[in-house]
Amino acid sequence: MLVLLAGGLACGCSRHAAATASGRPDESALRVAGVAKVTREDLFRQVTIPAEFRPYVEVELHSKVSGYVKDMNVDFGDKVKAGQLLAVLEVPELRDELTNAIAMEQKAEANYSSAHLNYSRLSEVNKAHPNLVAQQDLDNAAANDESSAASIAAAKAEVGRLRTLEAYTRITAPFDGVVTWRYADPGALIQAGTTSDSQSLPLVRVSDNYLLRLDFPVSVDFVQYLQVGDQVEVRVDSLGGRKLSGKITRSTNKVDEDTRTMMFEIEVPNPKLELSPGMYATVVLKVENHPNALAIPIEAVTGKGNSVLMVNANHEIEARPVTLGVETPDKYEVLSGLKEGDLVLAGNPRHLQPGEKVQTRAVDGPPGEP
Repeated sequence: MLVLLAGGLACGCSRHAAATASGRPDESALRVAGVAKVTREDLFRQVTIPAEFRPYVEVELHSKVSGYVKDMNVDFGDKVKAGQLLAVLEVPELRDELTNAIAMEQKAEANYSSAHLNYSRLSEVNKAHPNLVAQQDLDNAAANDESSAASIAAAKAEVGRLRTLEAYTRITAPFDGVVTWRYADPGALIQAGTTSDSQSLPLVRVSDNYLLRLDFPVSVDFVQYLQVGDQVEVRVDSLGGRKLSGKITRSTNKVDEDTRTMMFEIEVPNPKLELSPGMYATVVLKVENHPNALAIPIEAVTGKGNSVLMVNANHEIEARPVTLGVETPDKYEVLSGLKEGDLVLAGNPRHLQPGEKVQTRAVDGPPGEP
């Protein structure tokens, strides 16, 4: 047994001596350090801004004439097409005025026919027998002819005016959209919306929800990174965090002096009406784009953010001061202190100390494969 033990010790010493002679650490005795390679990536700063959807256009439809609601053909939630009849007003006095105006037009036409015939006859007689017709009679006939013609024009204008007012009793949809509220029921008295009376009541509210606006204020610090046409990501939490993509359509091109922000807008198509005005959304902006930047995981940065622990060519842990740039949700940009391919400690390296020899393992990978 003494011989065997001595032999075992001799073998152990030989392996240690061989490891020492080769200059490589005995990996079986070293602790494992999780590392990540310094890589080059396109980095950007992510900024989230709360926003709210609103209709592309929205109007409350008033009547230009006062009357009673005769028919109300829609209710809130109904989809409507441009030109669709929504409501009809009953204005009895307007109908009477129109009837009277039509009668006056017919009378004016009859008067014109008589006056024009009289003037034509006198003119023919005067041509055939000069001085047979007194000039005063001829002048009076000409004046009556012109006056009756003017009366027809005035009567036609009055009929046209009343027919226009009659058309205002028919409330139609100005565009394709959705009725988002109904204010009046049949029998309700509606005052003309053209008056200064604050009691003027709209009949319905119509919104174009097939195309929505998403306005969001951007801090003056980030305005320089955004342009009309830029692609933007939108998240809608009320739809399970659904992600949408849209382009910046327009901006105010003016910074608000009170909030120090500039308003930008995205047009969001909504053909199936899955989104509703009033829903909240989060606009995700990519600012400070840095292409092909040196990147390390955020968890690799220690202390106050000015140093990292790395594994050098001798398998030793080394504290390396670094200068950091843009920060993303999971990466830091490295401006100086490291180069591509370097190995930095990731995860929780508190049990490891600078100068200690370690064996490396890529984060979430097998030992020895950084």
